[in-house]
Amino acid sequence: MGASFDTAEAQKHFADDQGFPYRLLADTDKTMGEAYDVVMPEHGLPLRVTYLIDPEGTIVRSYDLTGQDKEAHAEAVLDDIRLLS
Repeated sequence: MGASFDTAEAQKHFADDQGFPYRLLADTDKTMGEAYDVVMPEHGLPLRVTYLIDPEGTIVRSYDLTGQDKEAHAEAVLDDIRLLS
């Protein structure tokens, strides 16, 4: 799943535009962002972080996407899923 601080309407438009086969969460009050420690304190903007969470709900990997190539990032996450499965 994906989440951002955008509205539900903006998230739906973005997901539809990108052809995502999954829903995006609208964390407009930043509750999830604060829980996952991805809110930049000085700006209130979200950091770009991916968490790989196992079926029991444990975070097994985290990835900081700052300056990262998104295709390479996706491959790294998929490699880790295969490794941990």
